[in-house]
Amino acid sequence: MEAHTPFERVWTRLAAARDEYRAAVTATYDEVLIEVAERTEARGSLGKADIGALVVWKRLQANTRWVSELMEVPETTVRAVTSEAVRAVRDTSLSRGEAGQKGREALSGLPGFGHGPALASALLTAAAPGRMAVYDRRARRGLERLGVSLGPPRGLYGRYMDLLDRLLEHGGSGRPDWTARDVDTALYWLGGDASA
Repeated sequence: MEAHTPFERVWTRLAAARDEYRAAVTATYDEVLIEVAERTEARGSLGKADIGALVVWKRLQANTRWVSELMEVPETTVRAVTSEAVRAVRDTSLSRGEAGQKGREALSGLPGFGHGPALASALLTAAAPGRMAVYDRRARRGLERLGVSLGPPRGLYGRYMDLLDRLLEHGGSGRPDWTARDVDTALYWLGGDASA
């Protein structure tokens, strides 16, 4: 992916996917994410209500054991854990990938955050919306359709953020309005059935 031509092909597909996403998905869809991000900015942490809102926003199942287990964790503990994650992803002395991985690791002790980065990435994106991005199965399929593999599960979110960082660096001069979140929505769209 380092050669100019493959990068341009990737960016052409990403730009088309972002345009399609924006045409199909109303701007109101992200209102929940934006509201949680604003509360996180004000408090420096996320609580159980914020996590619940992100579960709805991600359209995840809430009738699972991990949700019951999370509800048993005191709010002060949840906020202490999430404040550590918030600090990590906002630490600009770390690369985007290092910050993302550190934030992901901070959350791993909370119920629901021990496996897979989908929910954790939504929380980390709410914590640093200008820097982090959401990762899920559709984003992974979008990457696969671009011929990119992220490798094994361990450290996956950090590698994902490193990849997005490289994409933004190599395409940034011609696309200054793009954020990591723009890339993740394009990948999400590429990974869906509509783009197959």
